[in-house]
Amino acid sequence: MHSKLKLKIPAAMLANPWFDSLSERNRQSLLAVGERLHLRAGEMLYRQGDVPGGFFGVVSGSFKVSTLRKNGKEGILALMEAGNWFGETSLLDGLPRSHDVTALEPAEVLMVGQTAFEELIGSPSFARAMTVLLSTRVRLLYGLVEDAMLRSISTRVARRLLALARGDATMARVFRPTVTVSQEAFAMMLGVTRQTLSRELKLLALDGVVTVGYGRIDILSLTALEAKGAID
Repeated sequence: MHSKLKLKIPAAMLANPWFDSLSERNRQSLLAVGERLHLRAGEMLYRQGDVPGGFFGVVSGSFKVSTLRKNGKEGILALMEAGNWFGETSLLDGLPRSHDVTALEPAEVLMVGQTAFEELIGSPSFARAMTVLLSTRVRLLYGLVEDAMLRSISTRVARRLLALARGDATMARVFRPTVTVSQEAFAMMLGVTRQTLSRELKLLALDGVVTVGYGRIDILSLTALEAKGAID
C-alpha cells in the first residue's frame, strides 16, 4: 500500500540519534524521495537472499532483523523501531540481503529506492552521514560479539536489557523503564534457551532490579542493572 508523503518529520523518528543528527536538508531530502509502505504484523519487508531494493526508515511500529537456520532455529539480531534506518549495506555493496526483516506489529516505513539513494549519497554531507551510520553499526556488532565471547550469560542479559531500554538499535539518549519484549524473543537475541533466560530474569527480580510480566520487563533500578552489566 503506497501513498505520497508530506514533508513533515514524524516526531517518533527523531528519537533515533542518527536521524536527529542529520541536517535539516538531509532529513528533508530523505522524506522527499521516500515512499510510504504499510505492513501488517508478521509481514516481511524483505527476505535473506533478496536483491537490494531500498533504504528504509521506520515511521511507526517495529521490526525484527533475524536469520533462520535450516533446522528451524531463529536468531534475532536487532529490533528496529521508529526512527531507525536500515538496508543500506546491500545498496552499497550490491550483494543480496543478508537477513530477514519482519514487522512485529502494524508498521509504516519510508522506502528510498536505489536510484534515489545513489543520488543522495552523491552529496558529501549525506555520504558522511552514511559513514557515521555504518560506523555505529560496526560498534554495536563488535559489542555483541565481545559479549558473546567474553561475558557471562548474566552480564549479557543485563547489557542487552539496557540496550533494549534504549530501543536496541535506536540507542536513544533516554532509557525507558519498561521494555516490551517476550521472553522467547529476548532469548533469541541472546542465543540462549528460554529456560536459561527465565532463570537469569528471576535472579534479577530477586535482587529487586526488575519485575517480569507477560511480554514486558519493568526496570526498577537502572543503577543496579548498569552495575550488573559492568561485571566481567
